[in-house]
Amino acid sequence: MKVIVGITGASGTIYGYRLLQILKERGVETATIISEYAVKILQMEDAKSVEDLAEFGEVYSNSDLMAPTASGSCRFDAMVIAPCTMKTLAEIANGLSSSLISRTADVALKERRKLILVTRETPLSLVHIKNMLKVTSAGAVVLPASPGFYHKPETIEGLVDYIVGKVLDQLGIEHDLFRRWGT
Repeated sequence: MKVIVGITGASGTIYGYRLLQILKERGVETATIISEYAVKILQMEDAKSVEDLAEFGEVYSNSDLMAPTASGSCRFDAMVIAPCTMKTLAEIANGLSSSLISRTADVALKERRKLILVTRETPLSLVHIKNMLKVTSAGAVVLPASPGFYHKPETIEGLVDYIVGKVLDQLGIEHDLFRRWGT
């Protein structure tokens, strides 16, 4: 399995970074696309850099529209955008491929590959909700970064792992990142 991970400039770059860690542990091949603002947020929130992402596989700049993932001929099974800004959601919902992340998402949709958007915004405007409806209608999964608490997380990492576990569920990858309901 190969998963493309897009990291945009919303707060919560830890979701993308942790997903990459878990996918590597599971032997899943990855490539990462990171936006200019995500580079800054990753440094600010997680004290990580683009160089830290390189341990997980290829890393592409969001402005690199010549990267392999910009083409439907690039073989990958799924794309996860974590976190996904409302701008990126709007681009995907309206078929605008102005960045490598939105173009790769467009490729995922047109090639009928799994596309998971870990949206990170609150509250939501009607425009956001309509864009979520559009991408869902096109085949994407909108997975808001809204952690549950029934598994009694004791750390921020426990909250992050809940969301990452939900992404893994969508990808069909077994995990034990959180205690499931009723167990």
